[in-house]
Amino acid sequence: MASLGSSSSVSRPPPDILRRMAFPLMYQDIFVMRFVGVNASDINYSAGRYDPSVKTPFDAGFEGVGEVVALGLSASAAFMVGQAVAYMAPGSFAEYTVVPARVAIPVPGLKPEYLTLLVSGTTAYISLKELGGLSEGKKVLVTAAAGGTGQFAVQLAKKAKCHVIGTCSSAEKSAFLKSVGCDRPINYNTEHVGTVLRQEYPQGVDVVYESVGGAMFDLAVDALATRGRLIVIGFVSGYQTPTGLSPVKAGTLPAKLLKKSASVQGFFLNHYLPEFRGAMDHLLKMYAGGELVCEVDTGGLSAEGRFTGLESVFRAVDYMYMRKNTGKIVVELPPSVNSKL
Repeated sequence: MASLGSSSSVSRPPPDILRRMAFPLMYQDIFVMRFVGVNASDINYSAGRYDPSVKTPFDAGFEGVGEVVALGLSASAAFMVGQAVAYMAPGSFAEYTVVPARVAIPVPGLKPEYLTLLVSGTTAYISLKELGGLSEGKKVLVTAAAGGTGQFAVQLAKKAKCHVIGTCSSAEKSAFLKSVGCDRPINYNTEHVGTVLRQEYPQGVDVVYESVGGAMFDLAVDALATRGRLIVIGFVSGYQTPTGLSPVKAGTLPAKLLKKSASVQGFFLNHYLPEFRGAMDHLLKMYAGGELVCEVDTGGLSAEGRFTGLESVFRAVDYMYMRKNTGKIVVELPPSVNSKL
């Protein structure tokens, strides 16, 4: 990334790109380049499950952090060239893009940690605040707890003085979860999640933050306490299937919920956009104050090394679906890298 400071230090987009973007820039947009985040739902969007009306070719990616390199007229009042910004908008898998000024959020610098908060952090914060009913002493189960959004669910539940259980796939991830406050990591490759929950939490868990789906969803439903709440923020185990779904025991679900006066509720961040800016501001303050760990995985341990340049987005997505990442997967787009796409 180009350094902040005088405008002369900022990497300018090529003149032909600026000419093509001149019309929208006249009105409200900021032109930026940045780090980009990889999300499990990138596959859903690319498969047309979010908006079937979108036809190929179309831009993918949901979030980025970078610097302003050009300003529209209305944007010039709030931003300046060289300023670091974060944003959540479709089409982030690009070296340059036009972003509406109203969705850009100033951040203190060009750090990938700020990117972790945009989708992953706010999803955990808003869903637990609005739907979780967290309070001291409650037992909270987080599935895929060492992932991009799971890491925040664990920490926010601990901030609420809850007892936190987190599922993960390795000893290294268990160690990470302990480091951010998880009371009981469960490595499902060495322990059976259902057995652990039945034996150690016979009264059940009060809240489940669930993103895996399939068999893990069924285990989580069975583990709910009386009046327990299960929040579905995804079902990643099914995203690579033709339907995008993993089979669950839906036939018995109504009886199980009725028996415990329990509930299952979905959470989709786009339906809570009025709360997004406040959540982002709060999380930024927590991070600045040292109250929040924003774990970033740039692929340093992957077979082909760090995720650098747009061509590495494909590797980053595969890395995530192989369950290799700890924290949020981030791809760096430095100015010195020429995309091969």
